[in-house]
Amino acid sequence: MDYRLPNANMMKIAFGGGIREILAQADEMQRAGRDIIHMEIGRPDFDSPESAKKAAARALESGDVHYTDMAGTPELRRELAAKFKRDSGLSLDPDREIIVTAGAVEALMTLFLTILNPGDEVIVPSPYFPAYNDQIRIAGGILRAVPAKPKDAFRPQPEDIERAITPRTRAILINSPNNPTGATSTRAELEGIALTAKKHDLLVISDECYEKFAYDSDTPHISIASLPGMRERTFVISAASKTFSMTGWRVGWLVIPPETKPFIMKCHQGVATCSNSFAQAGVAEALRSAWPDVDRMIAEYRRRRDIMVKMLSEIDGIDTPTPGGAFYVFPNIEGLGLPSFDFCARLLEETGVATVPGQPFGAEDGYIRMTYCRPEGEIKEALSRMAGFVSGMKR
Repeated sequence: MDYRLPNANMMKIAFGGGIREILAQADEMQRAGRDIIHMEIGRPDFDSPESAKKAAARALESGDVHYTDMAGTPELRRELAAKFKRDSGLSLDPDREIIVTAGAVEALMTLFLTILNPGDEVIVPSPYFPAYNDQIRIAGGILRAVPAKPKDAFRPQPEDIERAITPRTRAILINSPNNPTGATSTRAELEGIALTAKKHDLLVISDECYEKFAYDSDTPHISIASLPGMRERTFVISAASKTFSMTGWRVGWLVIPPETKPFIMKCHQGVATCSNSFAQAGVAEALRSAWPDVDRMIAEYRRRRDIMVKMLSEIDGIDTPTPGGAFYVFPNIEGLGLPSFDFCARLLEETGVATVPGQPFGAEDGYIRMTYCRPEGEIKEALSRMAGFVSGMKR
């Protein structure tokens, strides 16, 4: 049978070698008895907040197991509106400007399917979250990568974005703090991107999934939607997954210009219909009461970041900038003289430390991504193994 797959939109999508494939390989080795340290997957290692779990259990016990309003429960949308008012100064109408989704990935897919025509370009600073390219292609668009330079601490510069604009440009997608680099844009940089978007009448998609993971006072998280003249052209995407360590709950959200709601809702209906009912009850409670849990997690990740950067900086041939946010480091390994894919494959096979090469994130060869959402003991053991591996390479 000729299934004629991949279809035209999928022709330039990679079907292997990504984060999930590396995780699957590491998991298989672990099941076979190998001692594996997972530094490859961006998954917080904290439990979900107890208050959220209890609220979800109460919802289940009370029979809250059916479809919700497609846009999300009124309770959760009200809590989200309060959060955005508190954090970003945005006054949102929960009935017209917030859509609850089945995680941030569904929010992104729904948005791309709604706003992109075939051949439309989305400017995306690289390195970037690999799903962006897949989703934009599936929606018929084209990702136009704009490299964010190491000399700028991987923060995208407005002038580079402006140079990439073509007659086919539809939107600019930014992700701050960034996966995989941890780069966190400054207010001046965001203002420059906003000016470019307004000048060329472009949409802006702001992926703010790591908004609470901004560690340094000189680069706090700022939502570009809060800047003058940006609310009407900006779509904000975030989720409970990282902030509350609720990755398996699959609850995210879209903040939208109200005029776009009928069209985005039609697409959301076809993709997911609605988010999980009792999970929404848990997220609403997390937004009300779980911020002390978030503060403890953020403080711990800041400490782990510093451990990671210090230990990596002591390995000859590896250059590791200090990330301003998220929970990743993005070391340059060019000094080791080994391609990134080969380095990660050998490191996993010989030491049991799972990492990801930079190329799936749109980076050039010579980078790897490592996460520090692992316990301190595992971090130190992984970096000790890596140091021994690198030392052995040089002998």
